[in-house]
Amino acid sequence: MRAALARLERMAKAITSDARKKDTREKIELGGLIVKAGLRYEKRALLLGLLIDANNRVKGDETEKSRLTAIGAEAFGDDSE
Repeated sequence: MRAALARLERMAKAITSDARKKDTREKIELGGLIVKAGLRYEKRALLLGLLIDANNRVKGDETEKSRLTAIGAEAFGDDSE
């Protein structure tokens, strides 16, 4: 019984660790987008304001969403990676 409990605890830790690693990787990738956009040295409040404003502008506006997606796709296309 104790062995089974210990095994379950190890499995739970591994799952939690994997989820944490995935979350960390996602945050690193999102930070990379800030750098790629040329906003690395801007204040966090400005960055958050930009993102909130963009979110408000694209809600329900497929034209704006498409326009911004095209800009982003072009920037990724310029990537030398």
